[in-house]
Amino acid sequence: MSTLLIIANIIILLLFIIGLYTLQKKHVSFSKRVFIGLGLGIVFGLVLQFAYGAKSDVLKTTIDWYNIVGNGYVKLLQMIVMPLVFISIVSAFTKLKLSNNIGKISSLILGILVGTTAIAAAIGIASTLAFNLDGAQLQQGAAETARIEQVGQKLGDVQNTSLPQKIVSLLPANPFQDLTGERPTSTIAVVIFAAFIGAAYLGIKRKNPEQAELFSKIVDTLHTITMRVVTLILRLTPFGVLAIMTKVTATSDYNAIWQLGKFVVASYVALIIMFIVHLLLLAFAGLNPITYVKKAFPVLTFAFTSRTSAGALPLNVKTQTQDLGVPEGIANFAGSFGLSIGQNGCAGTYPAMLAVMVAPLAGVDPLSPSFILLLIAVVALSSFGVAGVGGGATFAALLVLSSLNLPIAIVGLLISVEPLIDMGRTALNVSGSMTAGLLTSKATKDLDTNVYNDTRDNSLTV
Repeated sequence: MSTLLIIANIIILLLFIIGLYTLQKKHVSFSKRVFIGLGLGIVFGLVLQFAYGAKSDVLKTTIDWYNIVGNGYVKLLQMIVMPLVFISIVSAFTKLKLSNNIGKISSLILGILVGTTAIAAAIGIASTLAFNLDGAQLQQGAAETARIEQVGQKLGDVQNTSLPQKIVSLLPANPFQDLTGERPTSTIAVVIFAAFIGAAYLGIKRKNPEQAELFSKIVDTLHTITMRVVTLILRLTPFGVLAIMTKVTATSDYNAIWQLGKFVVASYVALIIMFIVHLLLLAFAGLNPITYVKKAFPVLTFAFTSRTSAGALPLNVKTQTQDLGVPEGIANFAGSFGLSIGQNGCAGTYPAMLAVMVAPLAGVDPLSPSFILLLIAVVALSSFGVAGVGGGATFAALLVLSSLNLPIAIVGLLISVEPLIDMGRTALNVSGSMTAGLLTSKATKDLDTNVYNDTRDNSLTV
């Protein structure tokens, strides 16, 4: 009987996929198909949990099959991330889009990412105080105990790494290893390696134009092929969002979410306020924030459902360049740096909230201006090197709490609601990197405002 139920569940998902594919054939816009996939996933996941229970064998096996679509889509995106970062940045040099102001572009992007992370920390602090969150009220169960042990092991690794060592870790000792994404800082390392290749190309162009021209043609061909692969993968986005969201809503522990509801609400209030800050920054720069929301929606939806900033990078970069008018070089720098530096959600809001919650346990007054200013500074500086994959927020929280000599056990006590909060954090991370790309290109006068203001619904044309 259970086998028949599993087969029936698989057939239902396949029917949903066929329906979404039919909408694609009818040229329904990409953003609408993503939204439909999101809605179907939420409803279908809730129905599955109600019908079988979150821990039933039927549901577990069903989700294993659904993961072929959901996790498979994420794997394909991760497959193209490093090639996309490398070839796009080298291509920006060969097309002379970064040669004159690469220093200014890098500085602006980093400044915006770190600056918005500091603002996110301040908002997280304010939300925690407004909701009167208290770390002493959290309860510890078996799952939390196991997580705390893991946290303790990670803390040892964090404490054994000095700031100079963290800076050195950004450099590509073995670029081929970094192209596999093996290290948390691999993306930044690939950016640096690509920048060296680009700088070398500029030198060769002055001394040997013929060889430089050949190299430029090869890079241009590889870039065209890579972007075509990106387009092919992005066409699967509505299906991936459907499967991922079905899994999230079908397997979530709603009882635990209810118990920690106050923290979840406070977290999302902080995340939403910080997203509004992004919109205000764009408005101050003379850009219509409503246009940004409409065009960024598919990217933010995928980031929300998948919980991976790295996986969202191809969609992030393509949206910046194709829909928002950001030059490829700036889009790639902003998207790539945003994976490991200045993540507004994971490295900004979250660590600041936890620090304020446990400060009283260490005898520290969370309302003290000196503590608040120190916390914001520590959060901003600690945002370097936070991986854009699962666990980045935990790593960032450990860095901040250990730097301030605060208890770290709270990181493990929130395991039951971690996935739910991580969805919002990841979407905010991606929005932060896209905002950095837009503001930087606006500041350098490289933004194509005609593309940005084009309100025709031609999102991603995939």
